[in-house]
Amino acid sequence: VQLQASGGGLVQAGGSLRLSCVTSRGTFSSYAMGWFRQAPGKEREFVAFITRSRDTTYYADSVKGRFSIAGDNAKNAVYLQVNTLKAEDTAVYFCARHFRGTYDSPTSYLYWGQGTQVTVSS
Repeated sequence: VQLQASGGGLVQAGGSLRLSCVTSRGTFSSYAMGWFRQAPGKEREFVAFITRSRDTTYYADSVKGRFSIAGDNAKNAVYLQVNTLKAEDTAVYFCARHFRGTYDSPTSYLYWGQGTQVTVSS
């Protein structure tokens, strides 16, 4: 299974980006998906999660109200809309396919994308 993340870039504080994650497999709709991020020198942290039915979402407290996760099963894709970006949002963002366990733990995910860099300038 390959997950391809894209959409990152350099943006000023207060700006927005739309991150995309496309999977190569046709069983995309059978799995919940998550987004994580990792800043230099820090552990990978949970950002957002969407259930396999795509009707329920969860967010880290630090991004609630600013980030939005959505899925498009027809395109085998999951998106992360990131708004009102702050300098502390600077990180490599990863999408991942949930396997089992709690949605906010990296160990609950079996397949990971390569990551896309988001850099927010203040």
